Amino acid sequence: MTTSSEERLAVGRPAASAVPPLEAGDRLTREEFERRYQAMPELKKAELIEGVVYMPSPVRVRRHACPHARIITWLGHYEAATPGVEVADNATARLDLDNEPQPDATLYITPESGGQVRISPDDYVESAPDLVVEVASSSVSFDLNTKLQVYRRSGVGEYIVWRVLDGQFDWFALRGGAYERLAADARGVLRSERFPGLWLDTAALLQGDLAATLRTLDEGLGGEPHAAFVRRLSGAGQA
Repeated sequence: MTTSSEERLAVGRPAASAVPPLEAGDRLTREEFERRYQAMPELKKAELIEGVVYMPSPVRVRRHACPHARIITWLGHYEAATPGVEVADNATARLDLDNEPQPDATLYITPESGGQVRISPDDYVESAPDLVVEVASSSVSFDLNTKLQVYRRSGVGEYIVWRVLDGQFDWFALRGGAYERLAADARGVLRSERFPGLWLDTAALLQGDLAATLRTLDEGLGGEPHAAFVRRLSGAGQA
């Protein structure tokens, strides 16, 4: 059986219906970004920021994976004590037509408890989460400039950047349409304005002392402001 020249040329040629792969630097619509992302199940993280595709480098243990796990533990401890809020790890957020980030962590009041976030029928975060956390080493400039402006413009209430290599935390609160840095108290504890009782012992977390970090959080959880917040969420859920 002979093979025609056209058949030989077709060998290895991608099918006309094949979805192109995501490439860093691509300029795409949100719809096309999602189409290509969904066609690459092996890809763990990609973001669309101001219409441009960003794909981070492989994750290092001490520079990202361990700090990330500690942030999730800290936020998860708060969630456990605060019915009506949820923590999401690397959840894609549809902020607008040009921005679909995948933050390291988000914390939000659930829609059932009166929160502004909506979960789409296909299970994505829609609209701005109440709080976003990014763990940054090589991405510090990006997280503190381009992403910061996207989160501010979208109405993300609080934004935390953990600058791992610098050993610093930047915690921004949205006030009057602008981000302002929250100041730590004399103990080095940062306190959320949106989530009463969410206290972060920066010194303990930087030292890797998760037990001390959670003890400080428990102090915040034991106060009346947090108890009143839980009552308010419960009332919203029953309305």
